[in-house]
Amino acid sequence: MNKIILIGGSPTAGKSYTARKIAEELKLPWISTDTIREQMRELVRKTDYPALFLHSESTPKLAVKFLTSNTAEEIVNLHNKENKEVWKGVKALIETDYVWKSFIVEGVAILPHLVAKLVKKNKNVKAVFLVDEDLDRVRKTIFTRGLWDEASKYPDSVKEKEVEWVAAFNDFIKKEAKKHKLPVVSVGNRKNYLKEIKRILKK
Repeated sequence: MNKIILIGGSPTAGKSYTARKIAEELKLPWISTDTIREQMRELVRKTDYPALFLHSESTPKLAVKFLTSNTAEEIVNLHNKENKEVWKGVKALIETDYVWKSFIVEGVAILPHLVAKLVKKNKNVKAVFLVDEDLDRVRKTIFTRGLWDEASKYPDSVKEKEVEWVAAFNDFIKKEAKKHKLPVVSVGNRKNYLKEIKRILKK
């Protein structure tokens, strides 16, 4: 039986790590929505998918301007416009892929309101969303590796805005997942959250 697993959630929540661990256990291929986004940028016209190219030519200077001139909630909304376009590529992969059959897709473009109908319609599609509400850990991750770009390329004040952005995205995911009755897993307990995800995927 074909199985498609969608893993969404906030930045720094460990979506890629989770996808890799689940993929290893189930022996499935997996792909990130970041990869799908970059592939789409190579294939589609900017005039047809303008939101997809909002940050395609972003430099550290432009990223700093974007992050400092918008509230955390505005950043979530603007970023989700791009995510909505990326979802079109994810949905096309799910509906037309004849090579993998079963696979995992992870990334911020997996949003509750976008996947809800698909999950309800297709029992072979499972979705789970990750949030990390430990903002000290989020801050440490962002200050170490950066979020928008490498941490060394922009000031600490901007990194603090990214922490706010992650917190706002957590809130968005929890609200939307609850609205559409989709599972959310907090990665606060690093030892047990993978077990919880596996339990959800077996339902």
